[in-house]
Amino acid sequence: MYKYVYTNEEQPVRLIQDRYMNRIITVLFLVCVCCVHGMSQSFSDTAYLVKAIKKLAPLHKPISDPGPFDWLAQHDEPGQTFRQYYNSSPVMPRGKRRIIYIQPVGSFADTQRTIIMLTADFMSSFFNLQVKVLDSVPLSVIPAHAKRKHPNWGMDQILSTYILTDILKPRLPTDAAAYLAFTTSDLWPGEGWNFVFGQASLRNRTGVWSIYRNGEPAENFNLCLLRTLKIAVHETAHMFSMYHCTLYECCMCGSNHQEESDRRPLYLCPECMAKICYAAKTDPVKRYTALAEFCEEYGFEEEKGFYEMSIARLKLDKDL
Repeated sequence: MYKYVYTNEEQPVRLIQDRYMNRIITVLFLVCVCCVHGMSQSFSDTAYLVKAIKKLAPLHKPISDPGPFDWLAQHDEPGQTFRQYYNSSPVMPRGKRRIIYIQPVGSFADTQRTIIMLTADFMSSFFNLQVKVLDSVPLSVIPAHAKRKHPNWGMDQILSTYILTDILKPRLPTDAAAYLAFTTSDLWPGEGWNFVFGQASLRNRTGVWSIYRNGEPAENFNLCLLRTLKIAVHETAHMFSMYHCTLYECCMCGSNHQEESDRRPLYLCPECMAKICYAAKTDPVKRYTALAEFCEEYGFEEEKGFYEMSIARLKLDKDL
């Protein structure tokens, strides 16, 4: 399980899994796709993704050297390649579990509810899955022991682990690929910690994230939306067993503070893109096309340009 925690009042830290994924050589990885997992995905589909990774790599910026307070300055993470992801028997949308459910918790202003609906729309294209937004659960279902007022800052907070274990886990729909709570309340994960932006399980298909620290949508709607999109897809990808990226500037990079998070792109690096396409059984060009259309509609010109360059790059390669 990934959690944001704080070593002091300004430095968030995530706990990472102790087990790292084993490497396998490329030949074994490609030959064993069908026999290892018993999936319908063919050798050529996986070979396509391996070629796509190489083709798209020149468009991506290697991850920058971390500043003293940045994520990788404080955490020695091994990262996770596409091959390592494949070899880990990841949690993925499979069988009837093909729907992402968003569970609002608490009350929302009209602009905040619009953020939820647009996030659901983007997630559908990002993961190639149907996304359903459920009716809100009132904050009154959260008991007093799972609430607090921050001892130094004074804001009301709710316990993120309570949402995961007591709100989401018992209600997990039988067709849920992922079940995420979304709240306007600030989150905190337990004793000794200041707050968390989001928290997700690598294996239980549950997660939670908050809009509280993303800015006021009535004042800067697109900034709040962009931050919310990043957190939503980042946490959901963790729920499909994806680790932090350490190779490129990528939406799956860890972030230690808001400025670092804002530096991260909305898009995935080629290795992480391949993981999503493999897990969701979607073609990269089709996926990029849908994401570019969303970005064009909502004014994210930089992201739209990146997706369009990626499409052009893949279409130029006659082997893909």
